[in-house]
Amino acid sequence: MKKSLLAQAVALTCLAAAGGAQAVSFTQNDVTVDINGTINGFYVNRESKTSVAGTQTSKTQNSELTNGLLPGWINFVVTTKQGDQDIKAHFSFAPGINDSSSVIGLPSTVGTGAGGIPGKSSPYSQIDVRQVYFQFGNNDWGTIKFGRDIGLFGQNIILSDMTLLGVGGTSNAGIPFNTTFGMIAHGYMYTGFQAQITYTTPNYNGLQAAAGIFQPSSFAGDQTKTPGFQAKVDYDWKGAAPGKVWGGLVTQSTSCSSGSTCDGVGANPAKSFTATGFELGAKAGMNNFEAVAYTFTGKGLGLSTVGAQFFGGSDGLGNKTDSKGYFLQGTYKLDKTKFGINFGQNKDTDGILGAGNERKNKAYTLGVYHSLNKFVTLVGELNQEKIDISASDTEIKNRTLSAGAIMFF
Repeated sequence: MKKSLLAQAVALTCLAAAGGAQAVSFTQNDVTVDINGTINGFYVNRESKTSVAGTQTSKTQNSELTNGLLPGWINFVVTTKQGDQDIKAHFSFAPGINDSSSVIGLPSTVGTGAGGIPGKSSPYSQIDVRQVYFQFGNNDWGTIKFGRDIGLFGQNIILSDMTLLGVGGTSNAGIPFNTTFGMIAHGYMYTGFQAQITYTTPNYNGLQAAAGIFQPSSFAGDQTKTPGFQAKVDYDWKGAAPGKVWGGLVTQSTSCSSGSTCDGVGANPAKSFTATGFELGAKAGMNNFEAVAYTFTGKGLGLSTVGAQFFGGSDGLGNKTDSKGYFLQGTYKLDKTKFGINFGQNKDTDGILGAGNERKNKAYTLGVYHSLNKFVTLVGELNQEKIDISASDTEIKNRTLSAGAIMFF
Protein backbone atom coordinates (compact mmCIF):
# COMPACT_ATOMS: atom_id res chain seq x y z
CA MET A 1 0.00 0.00 0.00
CA LYS A 2 1.46 3.35 -1.00
CA LYS A 3 2.00 5.78 1.89
CA SER A 4 1.65 9.57 1.88
CA LEU A 5 4.75 11.73 2.36
CA LEU A 6 3.64 12.65 5.88
CA ALA A 7 3.24 8.95 6.61
CA GLN A 8 6.79 8.46 5.35
CA ALA A 9 8.03 11.18 7.70
CA VAL A 10 6.18 9.48 10.53
CA ALA A 11 7.67 6.16 9.52
CA LEU A 12 11.19 7.56 9.56
CA THR A 13 10.68 9.21 12.91
CA CYS A 14 9.17 6.09 14.43
CA LEU A 15 11.81 3.74 12.96
CA ALA A 16 9.82 2.19 10.15
CA ALA A 17 10.61 2.31 6.47
CA ALA A 18 10.01 5.35 4.29
CA GLY A 19 7.27 3.98 2.12
CA GLY A 20 6.61 0.35 1.30
CA ALA A 21 10.16 -0.54 0.29
CA GLN A 22 13.60 0.42 1.55
CA ALA A 23 16.14 2.34 -0.49
CA VAL A 24 18.49 -0.58 0.11
CA SER A 25 17.47 -3.97 1.44
CA PHE A 26 19.44 -7.19 1.47
CA THR A 27 19.18 -10.53 3.24
CA GLN A 28 21.83 -13.06 4.16
CA ASN A 29 20.82 -16.29 5.84
CA ASP A 30 18.05 -15.25 8.24
CA VAL A 31 19.02 -11.58 8.76
CA THR A 32 17.69 -8.63 6.73
CA VAL A 33 19.32 -5.18 6.67
CA ASP A 34 17.31 -2.18 5.46
CA ILE A 35 18.64 1.35 4.83
CA ASN A 36 16.48 4.44 4.25
CA GLY A 37 16.59 8.15 4.92
CA THR A 38 15.55 11.71 4.24
CA ILE A 39 17.24 15.03 3.32
CA ASN A 40 15.71 18.49 3.22
CA GLY A 41 16.65 22.13 2.76
CA PHE A 42 14.69 25.39 3.04
CA TYR A 43 15.04 29.11 2.41
CA VAL A 44 13.64 30.90 5.45
CA ASN A 45 12.85 34.62 5.82
CA ARG A 46 11.93 35.66 9.35
CA GLU A 47 10.74 39.01 10.65
CA SER A 48 10.52 39.61 14.39
CA LYS A 49 8.95 42.56 16.22
CA THR A 50 9.38 43.05 19.98
CA SER A 51 7.32 45.52 21.96
CA VAL A 52 7.97 46.31 25.62
CA ALA A 53 5.64 48.66 27.48
CA GLY A 54 7.09 52.15 27.59
CA THR A 55 9.78 51.53 24.95
CA GLN A 56 10.01 51.71 21.17
CA THR A 57 9.23 48.59 19.16
CA SER A 58 12.33 46.82 17.77
CA LYS A 59 12.34 44.93 14.50
CA THR A 60 14.76 42.42 12.96
CA GLN A 61 14.68 40.49 9.70
CA ASN A 62 16.93 37.60 8.66
CA SER A 63 17.29 35.13 5.80
CA GLU A 64 18.74 31.67 6.23
CA LEU A 65 19.22 28.38 4.44
CA THR A 66 18.39 25.66 6.94
CA ASN A 67 16.88 22.29 7.69
CA GLY A 68 13.19 22.08 8.59
CA LEU A 69 11.59 20.36 11.58
CA LEU A 70 13.22 17.14 10.39
CA PRO A 71 17.01 17.03 10.17
CA GLY A 72 18.79 14.90 7.64
CA TRP A 73 18.25 11.28 8.66
CA ILE A 74 19.62 7.87 7.76
CA ASN A 75 18.34 4.63 9.26
CA PHE A 76 19.93 1.19 9.49
CA VAL A 77 17.39 -1.45 10.54
CA VAL A 78 18.27 -5.11 11.15
CA THR A 79 15.50 -7.70 11.49
CA THR A 80 15.43 -11.44 12.03
CA LYS A 81 13.15 -14.16 13.42
CA GLN A 82 14.55 -16.63 15.90
CA GLY A 83 12.11 -19.30 17.03
CA ASP A 84 8.85 -17.49 17.79
CA GLN A 85 10.58 -14.16 18.48
CA ASP A 86 10.72 -11.23 16.04
CA ILE A 87 13.95 -9.31 16.70
CA LYS A 88 14.82 -5.82 15.49
CA ALA A 89 17.82 -3.51 15.94
CA HIS A 90 17.86 0.11 14.81
CA PHE A 91 20.58 2.76 14.46
CA SER A 92 19.79 6.23 13.12
CA PHE A 93 21.99 9.28 12.54
CA ALA A 94 20.63 12.80 11.99
CA PRO A 95 23.06 15.41 10.58
CA GLY A 96 22.17 18.90 9.41
CA ILE A 97 23.13 21.15 6.51
CA ASN A 98 24.54 24.09 8.52
CA ASP A 99 27.55 25.02 10.59
CA SER A 100 27.82 28.07 12.84
CA SER A 101 30.67 29.74 10.97
CA SER A 102 30.12 32.89 8.94
CA VAL A 103 33.53 32.33 7.33
CA ILE A 104 33.43 29.78 4.52
CA GLY A 105 35.79 26.88 5.12
CA LEU A 106 36.07 27.29 8.90
CA PRO A 107 33.86 25.18 11.18
CA SER A 108 33.52 27.81 13.90
CA THR A 109 34.97 31.05 15.24
CA VAL A 110 38.46 30.59 16.64
CA GLY A 111 38.55 30.90 20.41
CA THR A 112 34.90 30.05 21.08
CA GLY A 113 35.36 26.33 21.34
CA ALA A 114 36.59 24.17 24.18
CA GLY A 115 40.22 25.16 24.74
CA GLY A 116 39.95 27.67 21.91
CA ILE A 117 39.82 24.89 19.32
CA PRO A 118 37.78 25.84 16.22
CA GLY A 119 34.62 23.83 15.72
CA LYS A 120 34.29 22.48 19.25
CA SER A 121 31.49 24.89 20.12
CA SER A 122 29.44 24.36 16.97
CA PRO A 123 25.99 22.87 17.68
CA TYR A 124 25.11 22.90 14.00
CA SER A 125 27.36 20.39 12.28
CA GLN A 126 27.00 17.70 14.95
CA ILE A 127 25.52 14.29 14.15
CA ASP A 128 22.55 13.54 16.39
CA VAL A 129 22.34 9.82 17.19
CA ARG A 130 18.58 9.64 17.67
CA GLN A 131 17.90 5.91 17.77
CA VAL A 132 20.02 3.09 19.15
CA TYR A 133 17.83 0.24 20.34
CA PHE A 134 16.81 -3.37 19.91
CA GLN A 135 13.51 -5.06 20.58
CA PHE A 136 12.07 -8.55 20.60
CA GLY A 137 8.63 -10.10 20.92
CA ASN A 138 5.71 -11.38 18.90
CA ASN A 139 2.03 -10.82 18.21
CA ASP A 140 0.98 -13.07 21.09
CA TRP A 141 2.52 -11.32 24.09
CA GLY A 142 3.88 -8.02 22.74
CA THR A 143 7.31 -6.41 22.39
CA ILE A 144 10.02 -5.20 24.76
CA LYS A 145 12.40 -2.45 23.66
CA PHE A 146 15.82 -1.58 25.14
CA GLY A 147 17.76 1.54 24.11
CA ARG A 148 17.15 5.05 22.80
CA ASP A 149 14.06 5.89 20.77
CA ILE A 150 11.27 8.44 20.51
CA GLY A 151 9.37 9.06 23.76
CA LEU A 152 5.76 8.02 24.41
CA PHE A 153 4.31 11.25 25.83
CA GLY A 154 3.83 13.71 22.97
CA GLN A 155 4.75 11.14 20.30
CA ASN A 156 1.48 10.98 18.38
CA ILE A 157 0.97 14.72 18.12
CA ILE A 158 4.35 15.60 16.63
CA LEU A 159 3.88 12.78 14.13
CA SER A 160 0.52 14.34 13.19
CA ASP A 161 1.90 17.89 12.75
CA MET A 162 1.91 18.76 9.04
CA THR A 163 4.99 20.97 9.56
CA LEU A 164 6.99 17.77 10.08
CA LEU A 165 7.56 18.04 6.32
CA GLY A 166 8.42 21.72 6.53
CA VAL A 167 9.67 24.44 8.88
CA GLY A 168 6.79 25.80 10.94
CA GLY A 169 7.91 28.29 13.58
CA THR A 170 11.42 29.14 14.72
CA SER A 171 11.00 31.23 17.91
CA ASN A 172 12.82 28.75 20.11
CA ALA A 173 15.27 27.48 17.51
CA GLY A 174 17.31 30.45 16.28
CA ILE A 175 18.09 29.81 12.64
CA PRO A 176 20.10 28.09 11.30
CA PHE A 177 19.84 25.00 13.52
CA ASN A 178 19.73 21.39 12.40
CA THR A 179 15.99 21.54 13.08
CA THR A 180 13.38 24.22 13.50
CA PHE A 181 10.50 23.84 15.97
CA GLY A 182 7.50 23.22 13.75
CA MET A 183 4.58 23.80 16.13
CA ILE A 184 6.49 22.63 19.21
CA ALA A 185 5.80 25.07 22.09
CA HIS A 186 2.68 26.25 20.22
CA GLY A 187 0.22 23.46 20.99
CA TYR A 188 2.35 20.64 22.38
CA MET A 189 5.68 19.79 24.04
CA TYR A 190 8.54 17.94 22.36
CA THR A 191 8.65 14.21 23.04
CA GLY A 192 12.38 13.84 22.31
CA PHE A 193 14.47 10.71 21.84
CA GLN A 194 15.17 9.10 25.19
CA ALA A 195 16.85 6.10 26.80
CA GLN A 196 14.12 3.66 27.78
CA ILE A 197 12.90 0.15 28.49
CA THR A 198 9.41 -0.04 27.04
CA TYR A 199 6.75 -2.73 26.72
CA THR A 200 4.15 -2.55 23.93
CA THR A 201 1.12 -4.81 23.93
CA PRO A 202 -0.14 -6.72 20.90
CA ASN A 203 -2.67 -4.87 18.76
CA TYR A 204 -6.18 -5.93 19.83
CA ASN A 205 -8.38 -4.90 16.90
CA GLY A 206 -6.92 -1.39 16.89
CA LEU A 207 -6.37 -1.05 20.64
CA GLN A 208 -2.72 -0.94 21.72
CA ALA A 209 -0.87 0.33 24.78
CA ALA A 210 2.77 1.03 25.63
CA ALA A 211 4.48 1.83 28.92
CA GLY A 212 8.08 2.13 29.98
CA ILE A 213 10.71 3.46 32.32
CA PHE A 214 12.90 6.32 31.07
CA GLN A 215 16.24 7.89 31.90
CA PRO A 216 15.47 10.34 34.73
CA SER A 217 16.49 13.98 34.76
CA SER A 218 17.64 15.59 38.02
CA PHE A 219 15.68 18.74 37.22
CA ALA A 220 14.91 19.44 40.91
CA GLY A 221 17.00 18.21 43.82
CA ASP A 222 20.20 16.26 43.36
CA GLN A 223 19.13 12.60 43.13
CA THR A 224 16.75 10.37 41.18
CA LYS A 225 15.74 7.32 43.21
CA THR A 226 13.33 6.11 40.55
CA PRO A 227 13.28 6.36 36.74
CA GLY A 228 10.82 8.41 34.76
CA PHE A 229 7.61 6.72 33.61
CA GLN A 230 5.62 7.24 30.42
CA ALA A 231 2.62 5.45 28.96
CA LYS A 232 0.12 5.84 26.16
CA VAL A 233 -2.97 4.05 24.85
CA ASP A 234 -4.03 4.25 21.19
CA TYR A 235 -7.18 3.14 19.43
CA ASP A 236 -7.15 3.11 15.62
CA TRP A 237 -10.07 2.35 13.35
CA LYS A 238 -10.56 1.96 9.61
CA GLY A 239 -13.53 2.40 7.31
CA ALA A 240 -15.01 5.37 5.46
CA ALA A 241 -13.70 7.79 8.10
CA PRO A 242 -10.50 6.19 9.49
CA GLY A 243 -8.95 7.74 12.55
CA LYS A 244 -7.28 7.43 15.91
CA VAL A 245 -7.77 8.53 19.52
CA TRP A 246 -5.10 8.41 22.19
CA GLY A 247 -4.21 9.32 25.74
CA GLY A 248 -0.83 9.53 27.44
CA LEU A 249 0.94 10.43 30.65
CA VAL A 250 4.42 11.20 31.94
CA THR A 251 5.69 11.42 35.51
CA GLN A 252 9.03 11.68 37.23
CA SER A 253 10.25 12.41 40.75
CA THR A 254 13.50 13.84 42.05
CA SER A 255 14.64 14.33 45.63
CA CYS A 256 17.41 15.69 47.80
CA SER A 257 20.13 13.48 49.20
CA SER A 258 20.73 13.15 52.92
CA GLY A 259 22.92 15.94 54.26
CA SER A 260 22.42 18.18 51.23
CA THR A 261 21.42 21.83 51.52
CA CYS A 262 18.08 21.22 49.78
CA ASP A 263 16.33 20.26 53.02
CA GLY A 264 13.13 22.25 52.71
CA VAL A 265 14.23 24.78 55.33
CA GLY A 266 13.97 28.49 54.60
CA ALA A 267 14.77 29.22 50.96
CA ASN A 268 15.92 25.64 50.24
CA PRO A 269 13.69 23.38 48.10
CA ALA A 270 11.59 20.60 49.56
CA LYS A 271 12.84 17.04 49.91
CA SER A 272 11.03 15.71 46.83
CA PHE A 273 9.49 17.02 43.63
CA THR A 274 7.21 15.20 41.18
CA ALA A 275 6.45 16.39 37.64
CA THR A 276 3.38 15.12 35.78
CA GLY A 277 1.78 15.54 32.38
CA PHE A 278 -1.38 14.24 30.70
CA GLU A 279 -2.53 14.36 27.06
CA LEU A 280 -5.56 13.54 24.91
CA GLY A 281 -5.70 13.56 21.13
CA ALA A 282 -7.77 12.51 18.14
CA LYS A 283 -7.57 12.58 14.37
CA ALA A 284 -9.93 11.43 11.66
CA GLY A 285 -10.22 11.64 7.90
CA MET A 286 -12.88 11.37 5.26
CA ASN A 287 -12.20 11.36 1.54
CA ASN A 288 -9.38 13.91 1.16
CA PHE A 289 -9.94 15.75 4.46
CA GLU A 290 -8.18 15.10 7.75
CA ALA A 291 -8.58 16.84 11.11
CA VAL A 292 -6.47 16.70 14.28
CA ALA A 293 -7.35 17.91 17.80
CA TYR A 294 -5.09 17.67 20.86
CA THR A 295 -4.73 19.02 24.39
CA PHE A 296 -2.29 18.55 27.26
CA THR A 297 -1.67 19.72 30.81
CA GLY A 298 1.49 19.64 32.92
CA LYS A 299 2.46 20.42 36.48
CA GLY A 300 6.17 20.84 37.12
CA LEU A 301 6.82 19.28 33.70
CA GLY A 302 8.69 22.28 32.33
CA LEU A 303 8.15 25.47 30.35
CA SER A 304 5.78 24.39 27.61
CA THR A 305 6.40 27.73 25.89
CA VAL A 306 9.99 26.57 25.38
CA GLY A 307 8.75 23.11 24.52
CA ALA A 308 11.32 20.95 26.32
CA GLN A 309 10.26 18.59 29.10
CA PHE A 310 11.95 19.03 32.53
CA PHE A 311 13.27 22.50 31.70
CA GLY A 312 11.98 25.24 34.00
CA GLY A 313 9.52 23.06 35.87
CA SER A 314 9.90 24.97 39.13
CA ASP A 315 11.43 28.03 40.75
CA GLY A 316 13.95 25.90 42.67
CA LEU A 317 11.91 26.23 45.86
CA GLY A 318 9.36 23.54 45.09
CA ASN A 319 6.80 25.85 43.42
CA LYS A 320 5.73 24.15 40.20
CA THR A 321 5.24 25.70 36.77
CA ASP A 322 1.71 24.98 35.52
CA SER A 323 1.35 24.35 31.78
CA LYS A 324 -1.43 23.67 29.34
CA GLY A 325 -1.98 23.82 25.62
CA TYR A 326 -4.05 22.77 22.64
CA PHE A 327 -3.52 22.13 18.93
CA LEU A 328 -5.94 22.03 15.97
CA GLN A 329 -5.21 21.13 12.36
CA GLY A 330 -7.08 20.57 9.12
CA THR A 331 -5.71 19.40 5.76
CA TYR A 332 -7.16 18.74 2.33
CA LYS A 333 -5.46 16.79 -0.46
CA LEU A 334 -6.13 17.75 -4.08
CA ASP A 335 -4.46 15.33 -6.49
CA LYS A 336 -0.73 15.48 -5.59
CA THR A 337 -0.97 18.63 -3.46
CA LYS A 338 -1.92 18.89 0.21
CA PHE A 339 -3.16 22.17 1.68
CA GLY A 340 -3.23 22.65 5.43
CA ILE A 341 -3.73 25.03 8.32
CA ASN A 342 -2.99 24.49 11.99
CA PHE A 343 -3.26 26.58 15.13
CA GLY A 344 -1.92 26.03 18.62
CA GLN A 345 -1.34 27.67 21.97
CA ASN A 346 0.79 26.87 25.04
CA LYS A 347 0.51 28.76 28.33
CA ASP A 348 2.72 28.62 31.44
CA THR A 349 1.97 30.20 34.81
CA ASP A 350 3.66 30.50 38.22
CA GLY A 351 6.68 28.34 39.10
CA ILE A 352 9.86 29.55 37.42
CA LEU A 353 7.97 32.57 36.03
CA GLY A 354 7.08 33.78 39.51
CA ALA A 355 3.76 33.67 41.34
CA GLY A 356 0.98 35.19 39.23
CA ASN A 357 3.14 35.58 36.11
CA GLU A 358 2.26 34.11 32.74
CA ARG A 359 3.88 33.38 29.40
CA LYS A 360 1.72 32.48 26.41
CA ASN A 361 2.69 31.34 22.91
CA LYS A 362 0.24 31.00 20.06
CA ALA A 363 0.80 30.44 16.36
CA TYR A 364 -0.74 29.31 13.12
CA THR A 365 0.78 27.80 9.98
CA LEU A 366 -0.51 27.81 6.41
CA GLY A 367 1.18 25.10 4.36
CA VAL A 368 1.25 23.70 0.83
CA TYR A 369 2.94 20.34 0.18
CA HIS A 370 3.23 19.17 -3.43
CA SER A 371 4.42 15.66 -4.25
CA LEU A 372 6.67 16.12 -7.26
CA ASN A 373 7.31 12.39 -7.49
CA LYS A 374 7.60 9.42 -5.12
CA PHE A 375 10.88 10.79 -3.73
CA VAL A 376 10.56 14.60 -3.65
CA THR A 377 7.99 16.93 -2.08
CA LEU A 378 8.01 20.72 -2.58
CA VAL A 379 7.00 22.72 0.50
CA GLY A 380 5.87 26.30 1.14
CA GLU A 381 4.73 27.65 4.53
CA LEU A 382 3.71 30.85 6.30
CA ASN A 383 3.95 30.81 10.09
CA GLN A 384 2.77 33.59 12.40
CA GLU A 385 3.71 33.52 16.10
CA LYS A 386 2.78 35.72 19.03
CA ILE A 387 4.44 35.54 22.45
CA ASP A 388 3.13 37.42 25.50
CA ILE A 389 5.24 37.69 28.67
CA SER A 390 3.35 39.26 31.56
CA ALA A 391 6.27 39.86 33.94
CA SER A 392 8.03 42.25 31.54
CA ASP A 393 4.88 43.36 29.68
CA THR A 394 6.52 42.15 26.47
CA GLU A 395 4.90 41.14 23.18
CA ILE A 396 6.86 39.39 20.42
CA LYS A 397 5.48 38.78 16.93
CA ASN A 398 7.31 36.61 14.41
CA ARG A 399 6.50 36.04 10.75
CA THR A 400 8.30 33.14 9.07
CA LEU A 401 8.12 32.45 5.32
CA SER A 402 9.78 29.25 4.10
CA ALA A 403 10.14 27.43 0.81
CA GLY A 404 12.11 24.31 -0.02
CA ALA A 405 11.96 20.60 -0.59
CA ILE A 406 12.26 17.31 1.22
CA MET A 407 13.35 13.96 -0.21
CA PHE A 408 12.67 10.47 1.12
CA PHE A 409 14.55 7.43 -0.12
